[in-house]
Amino acid sequence: MRQIHRQTNQRTKGVTKNKRSKTQNKHRTRKKKMSCSVALSNSPVFSPSTTLFRSKTVVSIPSPPAETIALTLTHSKPTTQSPSSSTTSCSSPSPFRYRLQKPLTGFNSSSSLASGSGAAATLSKRKRPARLDIPVVMGFGGGLGTPREVEEAEVEREGHGYSVYCKRGRREAMEDRFSAVVELEGDAKQAFFAIFDGHGGAKAAEFAAGNLYKNILDEVARRDEEDIKDAVKNGYLNTDAQFLKEDIRGGSCCVTALIRKGNLVVSNAGDCRAVMSRGGVAEALTADHRPSREDEKDRIESMGGYVDLIHGTWRIQGSLAVSRGIGDSHLKQWVIAEPDTNVVRIKPDHEFLILASDGLWDKVGNQEAVDIARRLCIGVEKAEPLSACKKLADLSVLRGSCDDISVMLIQLGRYV
Repeated sequence: MRQIHRQTNQRTKGVTKNKRSKTQNKHRTRKKKMSCSVALSNSPVFSPSTTLFRSKTVVSIPSPPAETIALTLTHSKPTTQSPSSSTTSCSSPSPFRYRLQKPLTGFNSSSSLASGSGAAATLSKRKRPARLDIPVVMGFGGGLGTPREVEEAEVEREGHGYSVYCKRGRREAMEDRFSAVVELEGDAKQAFFAIFDGHGGAKAAEFAAGNLYKNILDEVARRDEEDIKDAVKNGYLNTDAQFLKEDIRGGSCCVTALIRKGNLVVSNAGDCRAVMSRGGVAEALTADHRPSREDEKDRIESMGGYVDLIHGTWRIQGSLAVSRGIGDSHLKQWVIAEPDTNVVRIKPDHEFLILASDGLWDKVGNQEAVDIARRLCIGVEKAEPLSACKKLADLSVLRGSCDDISVMLIQLGRYV
């Protein structure tokens, strides 16, 4: 019985040992499958203080020797551990390898990728293209052309019996011009003065400034004194015809003053204006030619044109805000160059004459302009007509004018 019991116990122990052995073998197999290589303690992955985690700069990783962390992710064909690796790895199916290379000594501006063999493939950094300097070319009258000097923002002149001041508005180039011709025919009592307000460029204003006075004087020389109005009219029309032959865009308003044999002959086409101080009282010697005038509107419509109110301004064919002037070939059927002319005999109480573009008159009234100028020119020890012109222009700017402003003051007392 004892022998039977011993044999039974031995069999039981054998079964138990076999079970334990099988269980241990299973655990060993699992450990093998879940094993991973031991990373060095100085690997950047386990060094939270390294700059790899503190900087967003792309790092350049040098070539081997390298520290490799092999992670077993799936079952595949076994691989042999590289002898150059200093990591101890268990025998396992082939892993994906996440390779961090050492030493990590610094950073540079280029980026590189570590290949499977540990070689660094450097990508060159893209350089910003060189800055292009494009020259700005300005042409006379607002178009493209050859380079030219930037026009003066302000022009001032003083001569025998007159002062003029021109101030550029917000345009790139000033479109106003003026003429002042004294001692006509060698006579100090004769002179010609004018202000020209260009639009669509300065070409028309410049052409008129250089040619209108010649054409008027030519016509005056051919006629008797009583036909002075016709002479001025033909001078305007001839200048307009000459400019249209130039085939140049743009136009110009005009106001002129011809002083001859004691008479003041004032003419205008457009919205430039002449205002005289008669003993301190403002007297307008011209009337603005604008489409808002009933007689101008009727004339335009009778010739097949139309006048529209656009943003508070009356315009011919929805375009131009003046109804007379030199040039404007595209609207010549309605925008005529024929001036209105007023002849005044100069008297002792005729103190001065102000010729100015609409840049002044749109913001400063006739009487106000006379009052400001008179304080600097009449009843003072030393007259300052140029200062008066500047003060009027500055007042217009202060009140919001963005247009070119030209102001000329003529002292009539010199021509009595």
